Amino acid sequence: MVVFLFLFAVLIFALAYRFYGGFLKEKVFGLKEENKTPAHTMRDGVDYVPAPAPVLLGHHFSSIAGAGPIVGPITAASSWGWLPAYLWVLIGNVFIGGVHDMSALVASIRNKARSIAEIGGRYLSKRAGFLFKLFIWLALLYVVAVFINVAQITFNAVVPVVENGQVVKLSIGPGVATSAIIYIFLALLFGLLVYNFHFPLKWATALFVLLVYGAVYVGQLFPIHLSPTAWNFILLAYVAVASITPVWILLQPRDYLSSFLLYGALLGAGLGILLSFGKVEPNLPAYFGFVSDIGPLVPLLFVVIACGSISGFHSLVGSGTTSKQLDKEPDALPVGYGAMLLEGIVAVMAIIFVMTLTATEFSVLKKNVSAIYGAGVGKFMSFLGIPYEVGVAFGMLALSSFVLTSTDTGTRLARYVFTELTGVKNRFVATLVSLIIPAFLVFMKYKDPSTGKVLPVWKALWPVFGATNQLIAALALFVVMIWLIKTGKGRYWFVPGIPALFMGVITVVALVILFWKWKFTVVGVAALIQVFLALWIFFEGYLALKKLKEEG
Repeated sequence: MVVFLFLFAVLIFALAYRFYGGFLKEKVFGLKEENKTPAHTMRDGVDYVPAPAPVLLGHHFSSIAGAGPIVGPITAASSWGWLPAYLWVLIGNVFIGGVHDMSALVASIRNKARSIAEIGGRYLSKRAGFLFKLFIWLALLYVVAVFINVAQITFNAVVPVVENGQVVKLSIGPGVATSAIIYIFLALLFGLLVYNFHFPLKWATALFVLLVYGAVYVGQLFPIHLSPTAWNFILLAYVAVASITPVWILLQPRDYLSSFLLYGALLGAGLGILLSFGKVEPNLPAYFGFVSDIGPLVPLLFVVIACGSISGFHSLVGSGTTSKQLDKEPDALPVGYGAMLLEGIVAVMAIIFVMTLTATEFSVLKKNVSAIYGAGVGKFMSFLGIPYEVGVAFGMLALSSFVLTSTDTGTRLARYVFTELTGVKNRFVATLVSLIIPAFLVFMKYKDPSTGKVLPVWKALWPVFGATNQLIAALALFVVMIWLIKTGKGRYWFVPGIPALFMGVITVVALVILFWKWKFTVVGVAALIQVFLALWIFFEGYLALKKLKEEG
């Protein structure tokens, strides 16, 4: 059954790319090779730099596939059962998430690589644009805080493994930290060789991918043991540097190389799943019940699983960094829609890792999301003859790559949005201001209102981050709908319009539930502010549509 569920998901995504993706490319957006993209018309060598489709796909996929398609699906499958999580990933990804990602990217390149918030300001109202930018900037601060916390957890991870009823602990995290540092330096060298010394891309890729894979082994030989506090400071400093450096020296090459870690984890674990036929089956129930310790399945399932189904962060990446690097218009199909489908496969595999846990393993690992992912990769890679410990380390480094790429991209996007909000163009100042609140959030202590237990930063912020993330997606789809109507493509308004309505309603309700739970704490106030801003922006959209109707 595990193999069938995996193959069915891959088949659905392949058909979606061929037919629904083709419909979006040809009918809805009319992408043409001859249309010049902003990467060419506005090229500046810092932010606007055309990238080959495979390189940009690697950057975009690495940036959008943060901890979301792993943490969200694993948390949901552990809370309500694997079947609701599996169905939402398949349906949401194809008809909502993929549409969202591709449409935000296309709308941006057709509007001089403007962010989705700037496009909202142009096609709704200036006031709506300002509110959307403020909404996005606040949301990005949650992204940075959550992912910094998840990253430091992977660097200190101890993976509990159940063998013959006994718990054996593998100290994997410190070695992963070493590997992560090594591949950052490899990325810097790769960028210099390819862009400055014009080393052929294919040969550079072959060499450096081997070196990155070798870093997995070397890291376990020379682990780095640091406290969570020390890693928080180091990661804050790292994302600050990553935000201000030219994209070609770090962001593009690191994301490109790390994408091969992600592809390797997908391929290795995917082949392992196929080879496990008849040997591994679901051990956990498909459905646990409507209410879990997180809350009710509806609406919270659609909030907990953001990345993997639909994520507003993707529209920020697509209209923030990716649109400035898109070489040709048709590349929006593989980079926008295709990357989202790849993320769906990551989410499906994460769900499979949960469903194949034994009852004993589930009781031990339930609260350790990173351990479930690392153990799952290790388990299925062992069917390829790869030692379990190596597979776990590889999976953990892939997870770390997911997290870090989203964190530094999120910081750069926060810098962009802050500049748009305030007019402050100094990238050092914009980056520093954008990291003040995440630094505060990362070092805070959070207690569950119902139990009084201290929660990890990511777990406390994840629901409000997820709901805010989904509201950005709803607002982005709403903006795209109005853009289509105003540019003569109104007949296809329903393609983004129906998903916008669904996500808008479901996530506003989720945020209200979160406020009711957390009251006037940091988390509760954040939820309340986001509800207020979102409803205001939707009202501005209503006024814009009303004006269009009166004019038409």
